[in-house]
Amino acid sequence: MRTANDGRGDETWEDPAPASSTAPDDDATRVISRSDLPAFPAEHAGPAGGTADPAGATGGADETAVFSRDALTAPFAAQGPDSAPRTTPLTADGEDEASATRAFARGGAAPAPEGAGEAAFTRRFVRERPGGRGPDTAGADTARPDTPPRSRSAPPPQDPPRRRRTRPAPRPRGRRLRLRWIVTALLLTALALPPATWGWVWYTARQDDRAATDAIVVLGASQYNGVPSPVFEARLRHAQVLYLDGVAPVIVTVGGKQPGDNFTEAAAGRNWLIEVGIPSDRIIAVEEGSDTLQSVRAVSTVFADNAWDEATLVSDPWHSLRSKVMASDHGIDSGTSPSRSGPAVIERRTQLWYITRETASLWYYWIFNDSSDIRVNAA
Repeated sequence: MRTANDGRGDETWEDPAPASSTAPDDDATRVISRSDLPAFPAEHAGPAGGTADPAGATGGADETAVFSRDALTAPFAAQGPDSAPRTTPLTADGEDEASATRAFARGGAAPAPEGAGEAAFTRRFVRERPGGRGPDTAGADTARPDTPPRSRSAPPPQDPPRRRRTRPAPRPRGRRLRLRWIVTALLLTALALPPATWGWVWYTARQDDRAATDAIVVLGASQYNGVPSPVFEARLRHAQVLYLDGVAPVIVTVGGKQPGDNFTEAAAGRNWLIEVGIPSDRIIAVEEGSDTLQSVRAVSTVFADNAWDEATLVSDPWHSLRSKVMASDHGIDSGTSPSRSGPAVIERRTQLWYITRETASLWYYWIFNDSSDIRVNAA
């Protein structure tokens, strides 16, 4: 069996010399003899020395062939400026690639001398040509290990189209602005109506209409067993003054009675007017009605029977607006002349309470077409 480096020299790269050779490293030294080299063309030999040894062929197969720069460049020395173009590529320093060949010995950087023997080792080093310009792979896709490579001709994968949410068409700006103004106006109106009504009640309470009418209507109030309460008496006294001033030829008292009473409000008022000198035939007592609305309805029937159209309403100052609105709704054209005396107008705190109460009662009538259950303490 053969083993590596057994000294037989069967392989061309092995050293045929015996193991006791003077070479420092048999495995790393490559000896090329003349007999191992192919025949060098004769036309490449020149006067400066080509492939042949300058001393002749006396070296035999054991001599080492040394190639110099002149031997390699001799075939091209005869070319002049008019010769064929250069075929040998140039190096980075501007020299021929063949001229850039160096011979280095293992022992140092200097080239091995001629006839150094088999121990000398000669190796050629040629500068590599710059690589050709190939396709730019800088931007090549780096595929994942688990995915097959993507062909360059195939288009890149596209994401599925996203569904766009359909937005409702915007409303016209003018329409939105108009709607906003309407809502704002309604809110402001709703907030302004109660204060405006409160002011209207206060303004009507300060009016005193003494124009000539068909009759003077005294709205009833509390009475105690035929005796008018202070509030009711103040109204009757003011009606007496209006009658004496010639505002109307007839005085109408109106009002029913509460359960357990012996007298009605209308009867108590008529008796009081007779006692102060008003003729009984100029007084009409309408003994119906437990609130303002019922009293106005009963009076409207009397006006219709007597073909009367106008009336002068006598009540408390803060009650004037509501009674006037109700009378107008029942076909009576009326003016107001409230009394300026009595408990209802003495204190400022009482006046504010009455104005607020009448404001709420008036809105109650407008909304429900009925009188409120709030009653005045006429004591």
